[in-house]
Amino acid sequence: MKPNDENGKLPPEQRPFRVLIISGSNRRQYNCPGVDSKSRTLMLRMAERLPQDWEIDYEDLGNVFARARIQSCNACASTSMALCVWPCNCYEPNNKAEPDLMWDLDMYSRLDLADAWAIIGPINWYAPSSNLKLMFDRLVCMNGGNPQEDLIGHKDPEKAMALEHSPEWEELSLNHLEGRTAGFFCYGDGGGDEMGEDERPRLLKHKQYFNPEQEPFENERNAYAPLVWQSRYSGIEVPDRLWRYAQIGHGKKYSDNQAEDIPSEPNFYQEFDAWTDAFTAFVQQKGKVQPNKYRAYGYTAPGHKLADLKLLWRNTRMQLGIPPKDSSVAEQQKAGLNQDVRLDMNKGEGERLRD
Repeated sequence: MKPNDENGKLPPEQRPFRVLIISGSNRRQYNCPGVDSKSRTLMLRMAERLPQDWEIDYEDLGNVFARARIQSCNACASTSMALCVWPCNCYEPNNKAEPDLMWDLDMYSRLDLADAWAIIGPINWYAPSSNLKLMFDRLVCMNGGNPQEDLIGHKDPEKAMALEHSPEWEELSLNHLEGRTAGFFCYGDGGGDEMGEDERPRLLKHKQYFNPEQEPFENERNAYAPLVWQSRYSGIEVPDRLWRYAQIGHGKKYSDNQAEDIPSEPNFYQEFDAWTDAFTAFVQQKGKVQPNKYRAYGYTAPGHKLADLKLLWRNTRMQLGIPPKDSSVAEQQKAGLNQDVRLDMNKGEGERLRD
């Protein structure tokens, strides 16, 4: 059935199961690829195959012309875990200066509402797609993120560092989506028709640069290991049997390996359907998930105009070489480390070198 977000207000025993399926390919027909991805086809196939008395939510992260992109993680946690707010407050919905697909598609809430996530995507250069990696980078806040941004003046790093050392921090820093299940289905073509009989790329002039015996993975599913282990680190259950890889299009030209060509691939749909059925059985047996203390569902970001003005004043002073007293920035400046006093923040390092 279609997702009804109002059911998120009900206790688990009174609501249906809910699953979120994510198509992680960058491709969409409404951008320069000009063709929709195989992962989109698989997402829709899975939605049809899951129990129809479940709430089935799904989203395609592919790039659409003029639509917002998933903004990069700013690595706030590396300054202080308390600076990394749950859900992420580096960006906000419908912001024209920094439009963010995570917020525009309400992804934090939808991940929170689901009992289980099904992640489907290609392997791009021995790794997940950039959009899937961006989404999971932005989910660092589900692991120990600060659910009370008012304690740090919205985004004040000095206040965050102090909070991280306070007794109350232990009660705030939780795995906010712990208990859910995630399944991962990834696929790849092993280099399409680009590989020679010696298992090296045909176009290579310097064949010695590429030793096929040293390629990163014996099992190609390990290309998604960073996403799987981030999930497990954050209390998301990823059973081994729900983490699968299937090859498709090996030896074919890329133009002959489209969604409409899947039926010609021996056993590919069968492998995907078997993964879907295993996902269904596991989620059903495990049961519905009790939401955690601090929810992204129903969250309304507090106003922070005054806090932004204070942070603007902090930034302006740093641009003039006057960082906050006893701050990490002051220590770095004193030690001559990062040499980042500047008025023009849009200039790249290359431009500054050449001025």
